[in-house]
Amino acid sequence: MIKSLVLPIKAVKFPTTKFEGSNQLRYKETKMELTITRPDDWHLHLRDGELLQAVVPHSASHFGRGIVMPNLKPPVTTTAAAVAYRQSILKALPSGSDFTPLMTLYLTDTTSPKEIKLARKSGVVYAVKLYPAGATTNSQDGVTDLFGKCLPVLEEMVEQNMPLLVHGEVTDPDVDVFDREKVFIDSVLQPLIKRLPQLKVVMEHITTMDAVKFVQSCEEGSVAATVTPQHLLLNRNALFQGGMQPHNYCLPVLKREIHRQALVSAVTSGSKRFFLGTDSAPHEKRRKECPCGCAGIYSAPVALSLYAKVFEEVGALDKLEAFTSFNGPDFYGLPRNTSKTKLSRTSWKVPACFSFPFGDIIPMFAGETLEWQSSFN
Repeated sequence: MIKSLVLPIKAVKFPTTKFEGSNQLRYKETKMELTITRPDDWHLHLRDGELLQAVVPHSASHFGRGIVMPNLKPPVTTTAAAVAYRQSILKALPSGSDFTPLMTLYLTDTTSPKEIKLARKSGVVYAVKLYPAGATTNSQDGVTDLFGKCLPVLEEMVEQNMPLLVHGEVTDPDVDVFDREKVFIDSVLQPLIKRLPQLKVVMEHITTMDAVKFVQSCEEGSVAATVTPQHLLLNRNALFQGGMQPHNYCLPVLKREIHRQALVSAVTSGSKRFFLGTDSAPHEKRRKECPCGCAGIYSAPVALSLYAKVFEEVGALDKLEAFTSFNGPDFYGLPRNTSKTKLSRTSWKVPACFSFPFGDIIPMFAGETLEWQSSFN
């Protein structure tokens, strides 16, 4: 729902703006508010230990549920480990929070079909994550033989209606880092879908027009994709402008502007195949600003503001709610949230950092002014 509030004459004035969609709204000297169904984050890194304690309140204040990534040290490879990790997350939540962590298992060459049955029976594990070995943070225990050792597990996932979440990049050192997603689609994903057409697949944090076209070519409800705020707002120039920018470094790496534009077109089109997944990935500042800095952008505190920015810039605010709040639960076969979130077009400055006893965490767009601010009703 889009609501306009008339402000006193001395209030901040916004220029007349037109929102394209089923209803065209014009406003002058008004403050814009959007009330949407509370969003979920379908790709989230919460870490563990002190880092978990530090970051989980940010996600809990903006999202109702989160698909929690399993790439800890050691990785979450069993249902028992997922249940224990879930308890750690629940203990770290602020008092009164109703945030629900949706757990995942880390697929390895030794995962068994029995573990998939246990995961489904647990009622707390909602998907299995495929990391090609060496593709990203803590992926050294990932898959090396998807169509051999892992095939019985994938077949059991079909039986259990358990989605496979895919980090879609090859790790062949001979493949250019900017081409790894396209090569993965051609060499792994397309053969996988052909072999197991009933397997539900989420291609995580897509970055290219090739991924957009692939997802659009698949059967709706069978293959979907999450899209991050950084890949919607930044291209690879953001890594180098004004010197190396470690806090814009993530995996998959940012791509050319033509790919960013393709992602924006996809998510703002109204297609049910794409939904919110921040890939919010916190690291301590000293682990980002070092000779071999970690990949990951911490976006949880600003993600909803940034998604609203993207949709507003192309006149598609009427399609924001489906992307943030409907498409994800519909794909997973879960009920939509019943609570609401309010987004107000109110300028606010992103903190330069979040400081904790163990160190600082730098958020995405640190120190910059954003035009949308969210609050949970």
